[in-house]
Amino acid sequence: MCAEILSRFLGCTPGRGYPVRVILIGPRGSGKTTIGALLADTLGYRFFDTDAMVEAREGMSIPEIFAERGEPAFRLAESAAIKSLPLDSVVVATGGGAVISGSNVQALRTVSLTVFLDADATVLWARTQRSTRPPLTVLSPIEEITAIRNARLPLYRGAADLCIDTGVLSPAETVARILGFMEERRSGAVCNPFVAFLQQTRMSMNECEQIQKRLCGAKGMPLHGIFAVIGSPCLHSRSPELFTALFSACGVDGVYTRIDWPDISAIMDAVRAVGVKGLSVTIPFKTDGMQYCDEITADARAIGAVNTMVRCGDRWVGANTDWMGIRQPLAGILPGNAVVFGAGGAARAAVYALQDLGMEVTVLNRSLDGAQNLARSFGCEYGAFDSYNPEKTDVIVNATPVGMEGRGGSVLGPSDLRVHQTVFDLVYTPPGTILLKYARAAGCQCMQGTEMFVYQAQEQMRLFTGIDVDADLIREILG
Repeated sequence: MCAEILSRFLGCTPGRGYPVRVILIGPRGSGKTTIGALLADTLGYRFFDTDAMVEAREGMSIPEIFAERGEPAFRLAESAAIKSLPLDSVVVATGGGAVISGSNVQALRTVSLTVFLDADATVLWARTQRSTRPPLTVLSPIEEITAIRNARLPLYRGAADLCIDTGVLSPAETVARILGFMEERRSGAVCNPFVAFLQQTRMSMNECEQIQKRLCGAKGMPLHGIFAVIGSPCLHSRSPELFTALFSACGVDGVYTRIDWPDISAIMDAVRAVGVKGLSVTIPFKTDGMQYCDEITADARAIGAVNTMVRCGDRWVGANTDWMGIRQPLAGILPGNAVVFGAGGAARAAVYALQDLGMEVTVLNRSLDGAQNLARSFGCEYGAFDSYNPEKTDVIVNATPVGMEGRGGSVLGPSDLRVHQTVFDLVYTPPGTILLKYARAAGCQCMQGTEMFVYQAQEQMRLFTGIDVDADLIREILG
């Protein structure tokens, strides 16, 4: 059967042409061990199961490790096993929780093709009913499987180069799907149509040539796929610079480019054809992009915009990391009364973030209708700019373009600020806005708009790759 699969799907000799590891991730019951052993036999690779490696190293079963030492001890042993894996031609089946650790994911993705094997929770439950593994929660078995799978889905998707539903495919069919994907990556057959599309956009010919060399070289497509920022305009975006450097630092073999084009439908046709893994979405597509998503996260749905799209199999998942870019810098601030200036997309993300931090939020906008519409979405107060009261305001977020380079100005004057306040200006060009100059002079705690970019990019990197990167690394790259 294995030889027939290779002959039909590849027409090549097992064990040749694939100088990479194949890592299988996914929940317990998804078939990683069975499929991994079959795939290894088909390719002529060695097979490793990290759970079996842990049991051999510790001299006890996993249930015994959990009972006697607890889950943290198991996770440490699991990480040690992952770091000891060879970097040559092997197939590896991992434990369901291996992706919890960003360092595990980074180690697993090094020179590896990562495959996410998944199935519906009912299928997983049926396959694991006789398991001796200890429960991780107080939920019923089916409820626990559902809850844990859902919580880890973003990590599985981010870490995966290929997603397969094993609930509808046999092990042999799953192996054939993996082999076909490996051959597609090796050949790079889809790169030329994508480059032809890029040449029609506003990208310079020199940049197009560089992308073509990277995508259509002798080694075929990048192992971990293509990523891009899409928008109109977006040639000014620093995302390609940032993510290219992050990929290099984390061992991700991916290409990050930009697609500056006014028609999102044409963009999505092009990225679907080439199998793009992830998109950073900027103006004017943050709202329109939602219609191209098969699934939208709760935060993105509440905010009404996506700035991140991740493909897993044939499905696109839309998320919003802008609010995390606002929440994280403010995370150490005690809950209080917050004012958001503005009523656009950035303001919606700010309100969502502030409410998540337990703040009482008031939206102030020049257009009272705009403020009212936003406030209705989140059940908060609203008003015009002149209703601002500095004595009753602890946190100020400027989510308007006032203060942006070329515009100047400030939503507040020096007399409007107090020493007890925290001021976060989401404008990042220039980083030292007039509002922040006033705030520093008044003794306020100040946060630049660049911090929003740092933390939203940190979360976006996790959704794209499953890898956690330090915020300081992002600041270093951005200078």
